[in-house]
Amino acid sequence: MAGTTGRNHLSSRVSLNSDGRPHPLLNLVAVFTLLIGLVSFVVGLVIRNVPSADTHVMAIIAGVTGLVCMLVGLVAQMLSATREQRVIIVTGLIAGFVGLALGLAHGGFS
Repeated sequence: MAGTTGRNHLSSRVSLNSDGRPHPLLNLVAVFTLLIGLVSFVVGLVIRNVPSADTHVMAIIAGVTGLVCMLVGLVAQMLSATREQRVIIVTGLIAGFVGLALGLAHGGFS
């Protein structure tokens, strides 16, 4: 059969621009949302699991970074152009929400 052993013509590199057009600002905002959400998530887990940590300062950090992630991520979600951007943004939003919730549970804004 002709063509059964041919190479796949799809690109193997990772890209957030699946529509073929560059979106540098939206890509930057999507990656920012993911990174700041992961920071909030990790700080929230440290508060929860490490009893000797300075919980009040870390709770404020988790709360602020989670809130920034939520606000930036929700706007970025509405403006996103590709599916890949939306996946990155929603992952960051979930991590930021968990970090915000853990920060608030340990006295983040009080």
